[in-house]
Amino acid sequence: MSYKRTRFVREESWRYKRVKEAWRSPRGKTSRVRRSKEGWPPVVKIGYARPKSIRGRHPSGLTEVMVWRPKDLEHMDPKTQAARIAHPVGENKRMQILDLAKKANIRVLNPGVKKEPEVTPEIAAESTVPKEAQAETPGEAPVEAVTETTTEAPEAPAAVPEEDLPATEAEETKAAQKTPKKRKASKSDEKKRSKK
Repeated sequence: MSYKRTRFVREESWRYKRVKEAWRSPRGKTSRVRRSKEGWPPVVKIGYARPKSIRGRHPSGLTEVMVWRPKDLEHMDPKTQAARIAHPVGENKRMQILDLAKKANIRVLNPGVKKEPEVTPEIAAESTVPKEAQAETPGEAPVEAVTETTTEAPEAPAAVPEEDLPATEAEETKAAQKTPKKRKASKSDEKKRSKK
């Protein structure tokens, strides 16, 4: 079913980014769109209504029926009606609706599954067969296994309690733990404060 649809756009939407295309009735005193001047976009009028026979239907010619659960598909006529799955329907119930619709030959207008299945990367598994059992081809020398040597990080020195440290070292650690002092206010800062 095909019919010509008039495209109604809001006045000045082609001029300013902040003005969206969604239709709003023009109200300006001198508005050319409101006065239906030639060469300007059309205004929404009752004359643009579709014929009653196709009014409110999907462009395919079928009447849309909202579906919330699989049971809603039982009373549908596949020749004249098409199903539209409601927005809050979850993935599990959506799959059930799609299965029943396929069996009953009912067209679903929004069949897409909400979430795409997560793909886990395949990890290459090392062979568990020992090297002695693996068959060696003639003429090839056996490949020696390369063992990786891991270098261990040097252990951090154990914390020594402050009582055991000499007086100077204890003072240094306390000084390092203190938070730094705020900077001294300059003369310009003091002048600004005094003006306030």
